[in-house]
Amino acid sequence: MNGDFHHILVGWLIDGSGSPARKNQVLHVRDGIISSITPFQAGDRPAPELATDLSHAVVVPPLIDAHVHLCMSGTIDRNFRKEQQEADCDRLRPVAKEHLRQLFSHGVLAVRDGGDRLGCLLGYESELIGQRVLVRRAGRAYYRQGRYGRLIGGRPVAGERLVVAYEQDGQPVDQVKVVNSGLNSLTDFGRQTQPQFSSTELGELVRLAHAQGRTVMVHANGCLPVREAVLAGCDSVEHGYFMGRENLALMADRGTFWVPTAYTMKAYGEAADRQPERVDRTVVQRTLEHQLEQLTVARQLGVRVALGTDAGSTGVLHGEAVVEEMKLLMRAGYRLEEALGSATAVNASLLGLDRQWGRLAPGRPAHFLVTRGTPAQLPRKLSYLEAIYRFGRPDPAYRR
Repeated sequence: MNGDFHHILVGWLIDGSGSPARKNQVLHVRDGIISSITPFQAGDRPAPELATDLSHAVVVPPLIDAHVHLCMSGTIDRNFRKEQQEADCDRLRPVAKEHLRQLFSHGVLAVRDGGDRLGCLLGYESELIGQRVLVRRAGRAYYRQGRYGRLIGGRPVAGERLVVAYEQDGQPVDQVKVVNSGLNSLTDFGRQTQPQFSSTELGELVRLAHAQGRTVMVHANGCLPVREAVLAGCDSVEHGYFMGRENLALMADRGTFWVPTAYTMKAYGEAADRQPERVDRTVVQRTLEHQLEQLTVARQLGVRVALGTDAGSTGVLHGEAVVEEMKLLMRAGYRLEEALGSATAVNASLLGLDRQWGRLAPGRPAHFLVTRGTPAQLPRKLSYLEAIYRFGRPDPAYRR
């Protein structure tokens, strides 16, 4: 290397924009920032002392998971899950720290947490400082008293207005999480629940949160709960099962992000033998296929699909689930580069990180993942990274 300027030769570059992979490219890096990207031929390689040779590899931007629960583990052991769901913040502290380690080991360098019942993550500053995974936190989710939400929320809203509950809490969050429907049924295909909040109630909250520089993520399944959330101006719909084409068109028109978390349903099906009294495998499979059909429509309509795994749900492991979610996007018709774009550029935009993260382009930091082989071996090979680069240099914390 020569001072603060060097060249990185890559066999294949997938830049995060959704554009086709480019073969034989050179990243020209100055002071850790990409100054330009140009093609190269065998005879015009830079001098070896000025270059890093990754011509055997595919280079992609670091991955981002737009929906995780750092205080929950993806184990399928029901007793263990119950204990964890009843644990206090001190007991959950090492759990969150371990999940951050797992995320980093899979090249996931930024996440958006979807909330925990005690708001524990808001108190883990020492665990987050110095970590190599950037975390956007939601704290405790808001839900209507007597409805679904206790698992991830500590603020059931009774007779008060939703916006008042939010104002009184004063949580130091990065984004606000609201629950506006129930869970998907694992035994009754297509069952829907009524909205927990109206578009008027949600709209009050959205306007205040936006004025404070915060986004609003809404758990919503079914036609009415999703419609109320989108009409209210929420930034993202989480899950969105059985929401229908009209809602997808509305989201495309308004620029609402959709975080479909399809892998959660696949994972439920894979764990069905461990909990047969709670899961009908046929219903789960039909529900997954329906979600993939909605994803196909979303692609056709131009909905901004952000990749989120709901890691911490049954069978959904932090880090490795990103590749599984990517595979399902591709099953729904997304090209590899588009699926990667959902986990990089689209997610960077959703998390407000798009000035520095999400794409490999001139003017942006030379942060990227390295995996041997060709694009044909992706996304599988993303589970076996060769290196993680930050500012054009290998991150010494990553060990294969």
